[in-house]
Amino acid sequence: MEDGAKKVLIMERPNIDWSNIGFGYIPTDVNIRCTYANGAWGELRKCTDRQISLHMAATCLHYGQEAFEGLKAFMGKDGKIRIFRLDENAKRLQSSCRGIMMAEFPEEKFRDAVIMAVQENRRFVPPHKSGASLYIRPLLIGTSPQVGVKPATEYEFILFVTPVGPYFKGGFQTTPFVIMREYDRAAPLGTGIYKVGGNYAASLVAGEHAHQLGYSNIFYLDAKEKKYIDECGAANFFAIKGNTYVTPKSTSILPSITNKSLMTLAEEMGMTVERRHIPVEELAEFDEAGACGTAAVISPIERIDDYDTKKSYVFSKDGKPGKICEKLYNRLRAIQYGDVADPFGWITVVE
Repeated sequence: MEDGAKKVLIMERPNIDWSNIGFGYIPTDVNIRCTYANGAWGELRKCTDRQISLHMAATCLHYGQEAFEGLKAFMGKDGKIRIFRLDENAKRLQSSCRGIMMAEFPEEKFRDAVIMAVQENRRFVPPHKSGASLYIRPLLIGTSPQVGVKPATEYEFILFVTPVGPYFKGGFQTTPFVIMREYDRAAPLGTGIYKVGGNYAASLVAGEHAHQLGYSNIFYLDAKEKKYIDECGAANFFAIKGNTYVTPKSTSILPSITNKSLMTLAEEMGMTVERRHIPVEELAEFDEAGACGTAAVISPIERIDDYDTKKSYVFSKDGKPGKICEKLYNRLRAIQYGDVADPFGWITVVE
């Protein structure tokens, strides 16, 4: 079904400098929508309108009933488009829905919506090895009008795509991070494990403070004891200690699909993987460290400064990424682009 969608007849590449686009929004041809009403999800609809109409009393506006995801599609050198781990994103969206009492979006519909959006916007998939990819943003919002804190009865699923470049301007290079104890990202048993907008809104003040001080972002400690590394506002933390890949275990960390993939690749490389509490003081024992997520894949960490204790934990003295970080990054990117075989079943090829 179509919702005001016009058939796109011109399939030429848009006039975009693919190697120099940033991480932002570029309009594309079609977005995909689906409505939940009367206890059931409707059919997927193609739409060319980039605006949405909302009742002023919609629950997403007043009570924060919204969840979203982020995944990517890549153009291979064989001309095939590959989507990375869309099944994991479908499951994580459902987890977020359960966490804030929204109607769960079916996995099969999620898969169909992602593939449909990529197919309809295939001319916006950046060329192979341009350094860019097609970012896919599914969004689910509560739309029924009500005053009073309770779950919505109607929801709208919207999925759009946009070509993006590296999340950090320099791409795969080391950057400094900072620890600040005056800010918390999420409560231990709160919504930190869900991908909901409130978590990101809560990180804006701290993130901007860190940027003003010259850091890429802030690393939060656990909100309960202020002893252990949690994550930054948009990425999980991992570190390399000898032949061990170490990453935090916490009830307030978003389960990163990229981190999950890196753990698998580390094991493939013969490394030991540990998910556990990481005391701040242990940062001094790590050989390498990085932040990881869909947007940046891996952002190698040059150093982490402890703003309160004035200690500095340095992981790169020459400004170059560590060898293990680089190996993990290259291995993951090679699978995403189809340069090597995918032994894990992570890739969906768009026909």
